[in-house]
Order: sequence, then structure tokens, then C-alpha cells
Amino acid sequence: MIKELTLHNRAQQVIQAITNNNVGLDTAARKKKFQAMSESPYRFFRGTSHLFWQDMYNDWRFALFGGWSGNQSWIQGDAHVYNFGAFGNHDGEVVYGLDDFDDAVVSDYQYDLWRLAVSLVLDTRGNGIFDGPTCTKALEALAKGYLETATRYHEDDLGQEVHFTADTTGKPLKKFLKKVAKKKGRKQMLDKWTRLQKNGKRVLDATNPKLKRLSPTDRKALLEAFETYRQERMKDDESCVYRVKDAARRMNAGTSSLANKRFYILIEGKEGSQDDDIILDLKQQRGPSLLNAMTDAEREGYQKVYQNEGIRHLAAFEAMAEHPDSHLGWLELDGMVFSVRERSPFKKDFKTHKIDKEKHFYKMAATWGEVLATEHKRASRYLNPDQPFLFEESLSQSTEGREDEFATLVMAIANHYAECVERDFETFLGAF
Repeated sequence: MIKELTLHNRAQQVIQAITNNNVGLDTAARKKKFQAMSESPYRFFRGTSHLFWQDMYNDWRFALFGGWSGNQSWIQGDAHVYNFGAFGNHDGEVVYGLDDFDDAVVSDYQYDLWRLAVSLVLDTRGNGIFDGPTCTKALEALAKGYLETATRYHEDDLGQEVHFTADTTGKPLKKFLKKVAKKKGRKQMLDKWTRLQKNGKRVLDATNPKLKRLSPTDRKALLEAFETYRQERMKDDESCVYRVKDAARRMNAGTSSLANKRFYILIEGKEGSQDDDIILDLKQQRGPSLLNAMTDAEREGYQKVYQNEGIRHLAAFEAMAEHPDSHLGWLELDGMVFSVRERSPFKKDFKTHKIDKEKHFYKMAATWGEVLATEHKRASRYLNPDQPFLFEESLSQSTEGREDEFATLVMAIANHYAECVERDFETFLGAF
């Protein structure tokens, strides 16, 4: 065979895509990210969202149950079972929902649903608790949970808030959220990430392996950038003093974003005591993985709407979250854009390997679908205030009388693409 004429093969596509996507990383950052990706097909999937978009963005099957403007909303852009989690809301409740909007874009809802379904398969295979047929039933529960929620609406919905809490969910999520509420809180968070000096002042704990002390030069640059953010926030709320107590580099977080710069800034709480301090999470925003799959015209339109990735992240968060973090914003540092948000004292992942009963597995899968659909509906209303039920009506038209076909498509895509990811993972291990 002539090598130059046989370059269109899957292994070559995977190797080239991964190489191109990580070309901007230094050697140490690339090594750290690739080590995380080599742990399992699921971690590999999390670290290569660009491959998913490369494969799926122009997949003709999205026209079967979507492909219309009414089917578009803000989507999470990197949906997977560990991009859901527990956090505290504005009322102090512990809620469960999407907690990462780094890759959020306005696009067809199915990309989120498909990616979430693929992650369910990969995660289930990795956990090794449930067999293939059981996993497929869970996929059906996921698809139907999504569709039933996404197509259900009533005029009274506009005045109601939807929270996934210990009071509104069943097992296994109810037990998890109760445990988080009992064992997590501001004191526990501050004990983990900070320490009290002899003079009584609270500072970030640089002995924590996930934190790294900043050099005087880096600290000065960060706090100067933060001051710009603070002044901007005070225009909206003069009570936002944001007195900085300490700052540090956040290390070893995420998979796809592992090489992105990240900082924690400790600020004084409203009461001024040492026990109500707030940790702000600053995360570098490079842009959603979908950008690489867009046409030139689509990318140009995107860049006209969003001056930078911090603005895009802010818009996504405000659209998809029921009550956005009051500290939400962005800043620029050394030519990079960072999102700013409060680190929730109740931040916690739901450990999927602890699900050992089929009925709980199916219930959790359905809940993932319900949460995703709820946030898509909320985001569509944010985008289309004059047509608050546009998303629900459009999806109902696309799927009415074909609900089983809808679920079958999700199941097929999830199982087949999971096999593709597992083969791509082997290619990755052999090439890198």
C-alpha cells in the first residue's frame, strides 16, 4: 500500500486530532494531562471532547429529532456523568445539577444528550458492576427521562423553580444529598483549603498538595487583575467589598482542563469573621471544544457575539443556572481570560461506583436526563423570553408518536460510540 494514499484511517485521525488539540501545552502540562487520560477509556473521553465534536457535529442523525432553531438552547457542551454534582443554592439548600459551563455553547440539545449517554456507557463499563443489557436499560431510562421532562410544560411553569434536592428526589440521590448537607459546609471547606495563622488571620493552606504558593511577581499580577474585576462588580453591587486575604495556584483539577491555569482567592465574608470567608475559583477559559468543528462562518458569528471566553462563560452560567453565583464574572491576566465564581462549600461529586442496585441505577440515569432537560428548558427561556415554551413545543413536534424511536437512537449512538472511544483509547496508548 502507498502510505500517502491511505492516511484517511481512524488511527491517523485520532493521533492527529490529539496532537493538534494539545500543541499549545508545554511538555510538563501535556504529560500530566496524557497521564490522566491514560487511566481509562472514560478519562480519555473526558480529555478528548474535541474528538466527540469532530465526529458528531456533522452527523446527519441529529436531523431526525432536531436540527431546527427551536431545538437549540444553551447546552453544557461537555456533558458527562461527572459534570453533574452537588452544590449550595441561593437559599442554602444542597442541590444537584450541572456544575461546569466551560464548554457551554448555543447548539442542538442532542449533542449534550448523546455525550451524556456515551459517558454513562463508558463509566458503567469501567465500574464493572452492571452488564451490557442493564446498561442499555439505563440508557433507555436516561433518554425517556430527558424527553418526558423536555416536552412537559404548562403556563404555570414560568413562576415555578425546579430544584433537585433531598426533598424532591429519591434514592440513591436523596441519600447522597442528605449526606453532603450533613458533612459539608463552609467550616469544612475552610478547614480543607485554609489555615489560621498565629495572629488569627485565615490564609490558604499551601501545604495542601492541590495548592501552590504564588511568587511575589505572580501574586501582584493576579491581584491587579482581580482589582479590575472587583471594581466592575461594585458597579452592580456596592456592598461587594471583596477584601482579599490570600491567593494561590490551584493544581491538578479536571481532565480536559487539567493544563488550564487556575487560582483560588480567599476573600473576607460579609460578617467579617474568620469563619465566613469565601473562596473564589478563577479558571482559565480557552473556549469550547466545538469551535474546532465549526465552519469558518459559524466561528466568525460566534466571535462577533462574544468578545472573549469569559463573557461567553458568564452568559452560559446565567442562562443555565437557576440562581447564578453572585460572584460570577471574569477577568484578564497575562493575555488570558479567566472565569470567576464562588467555590461552593457543598461541592461534591456523586460517586457512580457506589450504585449497586439496578433500580437505583435506572433511577439515577433517569434523573440525569431530567436534570439536563430542565437546564436546557431554562436556558431556552433565557434566549427566547418572548417564546418561553419554544424549546418544549419544538421538541414535542419532533418526537410526538416516536418516543421509542428517540430512545432507540440514543441507545444505539451511546453503545456504538463507546466502542469507538475504547478503540481510540488503545490507539492513544500506543501512540503517546
